[in-house]
Amino acid sequence: MRSNNVKQTLGSGGVAIGTMVFEFNTTGIGRIAADAGAGFVIFDQEHNGWSVETVRTLLAASRAADLASFVRIPATQYHLIARVLDVGAQGLMVPMVESEEQARLIVQSAKYPPHGRRGAGFGLAHDDYRDGDILAKMRSANVEGLLIAQIETAQGVENVDRIAAVEGIDVLWIGHFDLTNSLGIPGQFTHPSTRVPSRGCSTPAGGTARRPALW
Repeated sequence: MRSNNVKQTLGSGGVAIGTMVFEFNTTGIGRIAADAGAGFVIFDQEHNGWSVETVRTLLAASRAADLASFVRIPATQYHLIARVLDVGAQGLMVPMVESEEQARLIVQSAKYPPHGRRGAGFGLAHDDYRDGDILAKMRSANVEGLLIAQIETAQGVENVDRIAAVEGIDVLWIGHFDLTNSLGIPGQFTHPSTRVPSRGCSTPAGGTARRPALW
């Protein structure tokens, strides 16, 4: 599987800068974003009418660029998660993550066994249509895939430590518009209620782990 430079950068404590794409579904958008300095692009399926076929074309065209290509899916459902990974997404953003159970479902749907239950299909876009060791492909996909959980509700904030502690969730992304709506202060981004403290989460070994929180 392709190396995910964004995941490696975040894992080493670095900063990754990228952009979301909502409307401009030209096949050149990935290369344009990379040339502008973006390290990643997120193609959005939540707030527009893009089908998986449109996203598949954008992902395929963006493979020529030096950046990681992710997709924001519209909801936490297995077929929405696994299918965009199969057509070439190197990671996912999932909106409205509110609980540990939901975070575990995301990981289970995105990871191959033994870490999840993603269905196995190979010689497809996600592995460059190549032959090869299937077990090695599954291990690589589990390591390289980036999972972003959006915290966008009061319930998500309440459960943020438990969400962050789920193994396989790599990034917490604050959805500021929806979060202020949920808190009853639409658009008031400097309101005291929007201040989410940076907190660690317990690990099985008893240490402290952190997931990057991107604002």
